[in-house]
Amino acid sequence: MRTTRFAAILLGALVIPTTGARADDYPNHPVTLIVPYPPGGGVDTIARLIGQKLSGSLGQQIVIENRPGAGAVIGTRAAAKAPPDGYTLVMLATGFTLPANTGYEASDFAPIGSISSTPIVVMAHPSAPVNSLSDLVALAKKEPGKLTIGTPPPPTLNYFAIELMKVMTGIDVTIVTYKGTGPLTNDLVGGHVPLAFNTTAPALGNIQAGKIRPIAVAAPKRSAGLPNVPTAAEAGLPGFEAVLTYGIAAPAGAPQPIIERINKEMRAIIASDEITKRIVSDGGDPAATTPEEYAALIARDEAKWDALLKKIGLVIN
Repeated sequence: MRTTRFAAILLGALVIPTTGARADDYPNHPVTLIVPYPPGGGVDTIARLIGQKLSGSLGQQIVIENRPGAGAVIGTRAAAKAPPDGYTLVMLATGFTLPANTGYEASDFAPIGSISSTPIVVMAHPSAPVNSLSDLVALAKKEPGKLTIGTPPPPTLNYFAIELMKVMTGIDVTIVTYKGTGPLTNDLVGGHVPLAFNTTAPALGNIQAGKIRPIAVAAPKRSAGLPNVPTAAEAGLPGFEAVLTYGIAAPAGAPQPIIERINKEMRAIIASDEITKRIVSDGGDPAATTPEEYAALIARDEAKWDALLKKIGLVIN
């Protein structure tokens, strides 16, 4: 099994020419933000939100270019091969393992700072006899292998969260994988699957309408988007945490003054009332960090998820 030096799937990138790049006049020409996913998704939304604000604070236009394909590999590979001059940045999400044969290593990038986080949420159809994680574990132990839980496939954090729960509790459940959180949410609303490990954004409207019942957030603190939903510890499973964090990195070797400049602007943007409210309304939590804090967060995720994958023998291709 191939794992990364920091556990992440790289989700988007900015690439522009490098002529005349210097830390003291950065940036001196427009920046193109490549998002290797289709328009309209969660990654694209965050990229456009932060990209628009960075355009203003950096004084250069950031042009969004969606370049989807191969599970984010195509666009990210282009970024990985770009010069480390600060004119190539990449958006990443911690909590994953990089598939093999991508043509780049996660260690080719230097963390700049995180933007927001969103926990995996354990959700139930209203008819499911589960009101807490303790109920879920008890039901699974009563009828091993019969309890069905829906999730996107590996290498999503949703899937890893189910595997983590299995390891922590010793339960045996049937995992049903979906192509994405949209189809998963639809089947949960329809009662075709009783439980799901989902993210907040695609399910929020149905949660508010009472068509989905959130059981717990797999995070150390309650989510701003779901303030009345208990944490995993409060719901009966302390230590069960699976949090997806979005952030930005540069190719390894990018000038430190440029990394610090971008981080400073990012933190100011994320701290604004406008962006804070937007992140929360999209089901996330603001999570601005320094480059050092972000690197430490990535390292913690690497150790946690790499150990889990080795324990269960899961290979990500």
